[in-house]
Formats: sequence, structure tokens, C-alpha cells
Amino acid sequence: MEDAWGTHKVSTLLANSFFLLGISSNDLFQTSPKTAADVATIYATLVSNYSAAIADLYGMGARKFGIINVGPIGCLPRVRVLNKTGDCNHSLNRYAAGFTAIVKLALTNLASKLPGFSYSLADSFAVFNLQTIGFVNSDKACCGTGRMGAEGGELCMRNDTLCADRDAYVFWDSVHFTQRAAELGALGLFDGSTQLTAPISFKQLAYKRC
Repeated sequence: MEDAWGTHKVSTLLANSFFLLGISSNDLFQTSPKTAADVATIYATLVSNYSAAIADLYGMGARKFGIINVGPIGCLPRVRVLNKTGDCNHSLNRYAAGFTAIVKLALTNLASKLPGFSYSLADSFAVFNLQTIGFVNSDKACCGTGRMGAEGGELCMRNDTLCADRDAYVFWDSVHFTQRAAELGALGLFDGSTQLTAPISFKQLAYKRC
């Protein structure tokens, strides 16, 4: 790109581009800490890795970062099906929520060290609450097998049972949102209330000039 456009133009392009990062959902979902010390170690390792990745992108010219933090992973159908009542795993949700404060502190620290660094952090718990409004079903998968559509694999497969109206469901398969739920989440992040993103919205970040 620099050969074709020149260093200044590429630098300007990168500085004004919106870098969207989704973090920690799979990392936390796939870990099973036994003690508070385990939790602290996992938090520290993850935030160190994420901070290093963001710093690397900054070093290559990125300046604007939209961060989608982990949401209530304890309410995924894949998790709820393990509970006889079908309720959310509140312990897993607390584990996810506890990471939010660590991420906020890390981003504040990066902003104090990296000139021109700007970010918007999504509160994925608040976004999830928005995404569940108006849906007929917010706990079962539209496409899946068995109880809650979550007793097979995590993904929708060819021979799985398909719901009649996917737009009535929050979850497409046992771990992913339907297109409609994802659209509502995206709209909320881009131009929603201040409860969804901080310190600015994704829209404000996108239109900020560097």
C-alpha cells in the first residue's frame, strides 16, 4: 500500500479506520477456574495478551478501536441445557462480568500511554438485554437438536431441527445469535444509549477524525 499510495496517505487511512475487536468470549467460555487465584491469573493473562495485540495494531498505525467485551455466556443455550431448570449459569455470568472491570482499566491505561489512542467499549451485558426485547424465544436455539436445541453440537447442522421463524429467536444455534438479534445489537452499539458503550458510542468513534 505504501508503494502505491505513499506513507502519509496510508498512515492517514489507518489512523481514521475503525478497528473492531471482539474479545474474551471463547477464552472465558473454554476455561474452568477452580479458585479465585485461578480467575485472577486468567484475567491477567488475557488482558496482557489483548493489550499487547492492541499496542501492536497501534504501532502499525491504528488509532480507533471498538471493543466488544464478553457478555452473559452463562445464558447461551449450550450452557443453559446443562441446568435441569434451563436457567442461566449465574456463576459463569459473574466470571464474565468480573472481566469487564479489568478490561476498562487496561483501556484507560493504554489511552494514557498511547497518544491519539481512542476507543469505545461495549457493555455486552446491556446489549444482551436489548437483544432479548420483543423476541418470542430468548433461551432456545432456532436450529439444533434435543432439549433447548442444544444437545447436539454447537453449530447448526444439515439434519438439525429448524424453527419456523428465526426472527422470533434470539439464538440461531446453541452459541450464536440470529441475524435479527445481531442487527439489534449492532444498532445499539453504533448509535444507542450511553449505557451500551463508553466513553463514547461506536458512531462517535467512527466519525472522529485523527
